[in-house]
Amino acid sequence: MKEQTRKWLEMSDYDWKTAQVMFRSRRYVYCIFMCHLATEKALKALYWEFTGRFPPRTHSLLFFIKELALLVPQELLDFIGKLNDASVVTRYPEDLQKAIRAYPRRVTQEYLKKTKEVLRWLKTQLPQSSSGSSNN
Repeated sequence: MKEQTRKWLEMSDYDWKTAQVMFRSRRYVYCIFMCHLATEKALKALYWEFTGRFPPRTHSLLFFIKELALLVPQELLDFIGKLNDASVVTRYPEDLQKAIRAYPRRVTQEYLKKTKEVLRWLKTQLPQSSSGSSNN
């Protein structure tokens, strides 16, 4: 695995842990945002690993899946699409109270669970998938 790939994975892991902290502190909108960011950085790790180029400056998870021609299991792909859409709402909430209502504890907990599955799957796509990082 390339050194820059490891760096992207370290950032992804950091964001994943931050998502967990946001969940425990009941900052659910930010938890969703950090789930997206962790997934985005894991995808950028794959992009770096397979292309050797710095990833484009986009937040679109689906862009990277398409660019990398990843054959994501349908259940995970459906969730990634949902997380991709949620990013806009959590990144630029026009109405904070509406965003808070859209992501109560049980919904956010499901996002955390599915993000963990996505991150684990993405790491299996890398050579030497043991990146030295964890998805606790």
